[in-house]
Amino acid sequence: MTFRAFNQKYLEPGSQYLMILGIVALCQPWNLFLHRYGMTMTLVGLIAFMVATKIPRDAQPDESSPS
Repeated sequence: MTFRAFNQKYLEPGSQYLMILGIVALCQPWNLFLHRYGMTMTLVGLIAFMVATKIPRDAQPDESSPS
């Protein structure tokens, strides 16, 4: 597995889930630890997503053209 494939399969979705988890952590009132670090989790996820989307994807063969 190349780094580009790893990035596309794991890093991009992982950073999106981290941003969502950070927003949920900010909105919940029960756990002070999650509320305290919710903004940090959101920012780390945002920065990771911005970096991960700058890595170009693997070149996929065009499936619409007949071979």
